Amino acid sequence: MDQLKAIAKRILSYRKSDWDLTDYPIRIRQQKPADEDMEGRLKLIPWSVQIINWWQMGGGGETKDEALANLRTCFDNYRSSHDYIPRPGTGAPLEFASSEHLGKYEDIAEEFFERILDLDYSECFITDESSLWHFHAGDDNIEYEKKIKSAYGVDVSDIESGVLVEIFQRISEKSTHNKGVERTG
Repeated sequence: MDQLKAIAKRILSYRKSDWDLTDYPIRIRQQKPADEDMEGRLKLIPWSVQIINWWQMGGGGETKDEALANLRTCFDNYRSSHDYIPRPGTGAPLEFASSEHLGKYEDIAEEFFERILDLDYSECFITDESSLWHFHAGDDNIEYEKKIKSAYGVDVSDIESGVLVEIFQRISEKSTHNKGVERTG
């Protein structure tokens, strides 16, 4: 059924060249968690809306209207930041966040993943936007902040986003500072 919607919207899209959200085939789902007691930051969002064949374009919310509003925001943000939008019924290529800044801290990252996250860095897909939040289901980063403080002597509790590049930068600055102190001391 979804693909029939996509084909119909694609055919209709040839009648004009400036498309808005209503020109796209949309899938709306009400999701029900298996565990009704599920709480916390990873609880299932009850409503999900997605543009068919454009997998990364979607929205979620507590209500159907909220999910549609979030989809509208994502769509408008995409439209304003790209030179073109895909034809209705088709999709856009996946875009990955840059890893330009991460490359500056490759040595720290490899050690960090082993010491703090108990993971092999070479087996993970990490970008400049990767965060501690991506590696656990808890409601805070306190456990990891303590491990970082113990392992590196660096307090990262003020980095609420948990963005790894920011944490690696702070570890690097502490390491550079300590090397300077050792030379002058």
